Amino acid sequence: MIAIRRVLAIILVCAVACRGESQQTQQVGERQLKVMVDSLMPVVAKQAGLTFKFTPKSAVRSRDQIRAYLLAKLNTELPPARLEGMVAAYRLLGMLPDTLDVKQLFIDLYTEQIAGFYDPDSTTFYAVEGGTRAELQLVISHELVHALQHQYVPLDSIMRDVHDADRLAASQAVFEGQATLTSLIAMLPDKQLLTDDGFWETFKEQLRNQQAGATVFSRAPLVIREDLTFPYVQGSEFVRWFQSHHPGEQPFGANLPRSTEQVLHPDRYEAHDEPIDLRFAGDTVGLLHEDTFGEFEIALLRSALRHDHGVDTDQAMGWGGDRLRVFRTPDGPALVWVTVWDEPRFALRFRSQVAVPVAALQRAGYRTGVAALLVGGKAAIRIVIAPTGWGRWKALPAVVGAH
Repeated sequence: MIAIRRVLAIILVCAVACRGESQQTQQVGERQLKVMVDSLMPVVAKQAGLTFKFTPKSAVRSRDQIRAYLLAKLNTELPPARLEGMVAAYRLLGMLPDTLDVKQLFIDLYTEQIAGFYDPDSTTFYAVEGGTRAELQLVISHELVHALQHQYVPLDSIMRDVHDADRLAASQAVFEGQATLTSLIAMLPDKQLLTDDGFWETFKEQLRNQQAGATVFSRAPLVIREDLTFPYVQGSEFVRWFQSHHPGEQPFGANLPRSTEQVLHPDRYEAHDEPIDLRFAGDTVGLLHEDTFGEFEIALLRSALRHDHGVDTDQAMGWGGDRLRVFRTPDGPALVWVTVWDEPRFALRFRSQVAVPVAALQRAGYRTGVAALLVGGKAAIRIVIAPTGWGRWKALPAVVGAH
């Protein structure tokens, strides 16, 4: 679900910004927008610990114009083949119902609540026509952090790297976490509140629950809701930890975490617990999609299989790396997924909590195979979900790995 995570910033910060400021109802035009951007830049820069190299551009566009632009971005970031392969994997693993029109859901999410956003391609902050100061103040603060980040790192290039979804999710968590944290501190009258653990827990809970009024988002499957909130909730938590343990440093550049495991469990970040880089060997005939799942997605899968209402990420799984492929076949998509674990006991736990329940799922014309492997001397589990008559059952693609 990586491709649409950025849109949630529009929804989340709009929901926060609109609370308790109804008196600021004057609509903001381009002149007023520029004044707001100019006035908020010093506050954002101070809290982020960076200096703006230049003033970001800003513009007001109609809701229809922004909707059309965002849909064009969606088609670019999530082309049909990638969407097909991604959805096939999630459906085969039981994370999405076969009847869900995922593309339409993404479109609805993109257009449910829009206040404004920063576009790295044009280095411009766009505000929706008719927005008020109350709606835009926190939105601008949040998106100005992205504009500031972009002046120091190639934000657009990083966000377009789709070869490793887990690493991309970790990067997004840092960028969105820093933007969420910085914009919140910039707007708080008491700057010390965010060091209060009780306040922080309350804030995170509000961040999770405030979407009850967002009809499309609240009705989306658990995997989509949790996947979209990950960069903001867990990302903010990681950046908060980073600031306390690495004062004066920025969490990006060489400091970017390399996995969601490192974001969820900063002790793994400090220990430089790097994921094993897995690669499939053999031909790519019929290949539709290839990617990495990662620890957070595995936690989501475990929760979906249990029909939980939330995702338990408190305990590290001992994830060492993974890689999956989706093949197109005449009888439907086929999935081959290999996970590698730090210790055999973690592989056994994954097998009992995830692989066995996945194998118990029934799909007409399909069968599921679960096998224990060794990859680079590490304990590994392979899950294959494919049509019964799939020709590759007798010659499954091998996996090799190296740090």
